Amino acid sequence: MKLSVIILNYNVRYFLELCLRSVEAAVSNIDAEIIVIDNNSPDDSCEMVKHLFPKVKLIENKTNGGFSTGNNIGIKQAKGEYLCILNPDTVVAEDTFTTLLRFADTLPDLGLLGCKLIDGKGDFLPESKRNIPTPMVSIQKLLGYSEPYYANHLSPDQIGKVAMLVGAFMIVKKTVYLEVGGLDEDYFMYGEDIDLSYKVLKAGYQNYYNSDTTVIHFKGESTLKDKTYAKRFNGAMQLFFKKHFKPNWLFNILIWIGIKIVSIFYPKGEATSSNVSEYVFISNDKNLQLQHTLDKNMETQERVSNYVPHVEYILDLNFLGFKRAIKILLGNQKNSPSTFKFLLTSSQVILGSNSSKSRGEVIHIKNN
Repeated sequence: MKLSVIILNYNVRYFLELCLRSVEAAVSNIDAEIIVIDNNSPDDSCEMVKHLFPKVKLIENKTNGGFSTGNNIGIKQAKGEYLCILNPDTVVAEDTFTTLLRFADTLPDLGLLGCKLIDGKGDFLPESKRNIPTPMVSIQKLLGYSEPYYANHLSPDQIGKVAMLVGAFMIVKKTVYLEVGGLDEDYFMYGEDIDLSYKVLKAGYQNYYNSDTTVIHFKGESTLKDKTYAKRFNGAMQLFFKKHFKPNWLFNILIWIGIKIVSIFYPKGEATSSNVSEYVFISNDKNLQLQHTLDKNMETQERVSNYVPHVEYILDLNFLGFKRAIKILLGNQKNSPSTFKFLLTSSQVILGSNSSKSRGEVIHIKNN
């Protein structure tokens, strides 16, 4: 088998469904399997997977053991030559895996492979490619100077070697993953991708970033940016330095101060950040039920001719497909007030996320 797609889920039922729809389309011409590990979600994620995706291998954990533990449970059952560790709040294009696997097969020194990630508004996510977060680099980031933290020697649209990749999307040969010990289960959430990237580099492999394909990472779903996130992330970074760098009392003091500051001043995530004046449905079919659901005017058109401020574009995936939908987001200007939702016909909802610091939104379509 060529590929095993590993998706760890916790309590994001509709975003998981959207992710699985895209992954199924992306592996249709690949000898692949999809494994979903559910970390004891209180919602109906497991029932949804069983009903809508009977070919997906579902592992139902009875406890939430964290990101590393959950992924390792799924990887133990994986049969693929390559593994793709994938967040449930992502959307891949139909050719994402074929593009990246073709590239991977040309690299004898391949460690981890990542791609271009954008958020739910189309903005590039700089954590797609990062440098080694040495104590000095991390202190600078903590103090608001993040330039050294990100791998800016490559533009978002280039291809090349990078040090660190992000756990929301990474491809690795299973043999390499096992050789370096996989995701370290000492990390509950956050930091384990940095740890894995660093272990792969120390083992003599190279990590690569490839912008030939783009993946949406809504981000606010699995990593809501609030005070708890800040504490966990900084705690994970402390663990990383303890494992891989010599103890430094000055650094430990600065990190401790940073955690206290962030815990006090870090903004709480909000439910939504949009200010929608009207909707545009991108489809070849007028959806009267959708129009009835929305409380503002909705027009239907088959393409986005321009991006209008305070208009929310609802993308019909049955009409557009995933790659065309991703391309529409890419066309949005950075910090544009335009926002997007995706229509999931199978569950009669529209969903999306307007900010990496907030929860996404799921709107159920009325029957009449």
